[in-house]
Amino acid sequence: MLMTITSTHENATDLGFLLRKNPARAQSFSLSFGTAHVFYPVASPECCTVALLVEVDPIGLVRGRRGSADNGRPLEQYVNDRPYVPSSFLSVAIADVFSSALAGGCKEKPELADLPLPLTVELPALPCRGGEGFLRSLFEPLGYTVTARRLPLDEHFPDWGGSPFSNVTLAATLPLHLLLSHLYVLMPVLDNDKHYWVGEEEVLKLMRHGEGWLPAHPERNQITRRYLKHRPSLIDEALLRLAAEDGMAPEEVADPLAEPDEPSGPRHRLNDQRLGSVMAVLKTSGATRVLDLGCGEGRLLGLFLKERQFTSILGMDVSYRTLEIASNRLHLDRLPAPQRERLRLLQGSLIYRDERLAGFDAAAVVEVIEHLDAPRLAAFERVLFEFARPETIVITTPNREYNVKWESLPAGRFRHRDHRFEWTRAEFRAWADAVAARFGYEARFLPVGPEDAEVGSPTQMGVFTR
Repeated sequence: MLMTITSTHENATDLGFLLRKNPARAQSFSLSFGTAHVFYPVASPECCTVALLVEVDPIGLVRGRRGSADNGRPLEQYVNDRPYVPSSFLSVAIADVFSSALAGGCKEKPELADLPLPLTVELPALPCRGGEGFLRSLFEPLGYTVTARRLPLDEHFPDWGGSPFSNVTLAATLPLHLLLSHLYVLMPVLDNDKHYWVGEEEVLKLMRHGEGWLPAHPERNQITRRYLKHRPSLIDEALLRLAAEDGMAPEEVADPLAEPDEPSGPRHRLNDQRLGSVMAVLKTSGATRVLDLGCGEGRLLGLFLKERQFTSILGMDVSYRTLEIASNRLHLDRLPAPQRERLRLLQGSLIYRDERLAGFDAAAVVEVIEHLDAPRLAAFERVLFEFARPETIVITTPNREYNVKWESLPAGRFRHRDHRFEWTRAEFRAWADAVAARFGYEARFLPVGPEDAEVGSPTQMGVFTR
């Protein structure tokens, strides 16, 4: 199986530094299923192409294994497409041979790691089990220009029709590590198969390599099912984790080619800025007992634990499974007793009065209200502002006006499939001012993320104090 990646960036041979493979010589690497070869057919300052050629021994893979001729297909090990078309074998080769580049590192020239590069991938025979439409639905939302030509089943017998394979070219301008992550996940998805046993660790791999683009991908569910070989328990766990990523910035998914916030610095996710802004408000408020309502997987709770100011922390979410993930993420079973006693996780709903929420100084409700049906907002308002009634409340929600800044987000579509509404700045202020007046609070508003003169910031924050 063959894959080539071409860069036309200035000093194009910098591709060798990113991949940690010298363009001046060919290299071979032993894999558990065969051999991978890396070489550069073209290497000039204007254009540099790296080729990854993987030789698979399909017979050797099954030789000596019990049950290799099961399922009534004794000839399958001799007649198959494994040695020729990209699949999970190529994904494993990418992870082994290009591990540093996949992880986003570049030892010799670290400034290259997050630099968007004009890259073109060529896959001469890519399995597209689902057709060209499915291929495009996977890559085009990530910013790729896709060119595909379906290969005939047999060139000498055109009447036999087309094969499941296509000659595919993918072109985009993005950091190399993002491109490799996309290929690592999506090639087995297109093949709809994996050559190895899929267990719990595959969920972790999917989360790791899908970070920043998979949670809001239009084909998220289908990608998850195929990547995890249609195993229901693993699919449920993965989809729950992905759904909990509703704080992810749409630009990281719909427009992965965007420049970093700081050209020479690390990429900053909007969610990191959002949580940082919430933390700043709560620390300044002087609160010591804090609530995280709709805490999800516990990202904000983890920040609370790092601050000694917060002596009592409560995280609440409607999903018990999500709370289990938060507990594992925060390593609650391994925390020292004094730390562990500071934090409680509770299952509950924001639309029902809950006495366990009383007595706290401050509450954070981060990217939650837009997931509530509009008729239920009145119940939420009473639960938080009338019954729990902390001194300080911080609420963040998307600013719908900013959606036009993301060209890949279709007009009229919300940023997340589960959003019931998204407010303009005027709509959010009108709601917040009315709630504050009704329950004896004062409201002020702060932008979160890059602020545009016309449409404001991507996230709007309301701070309520009494």
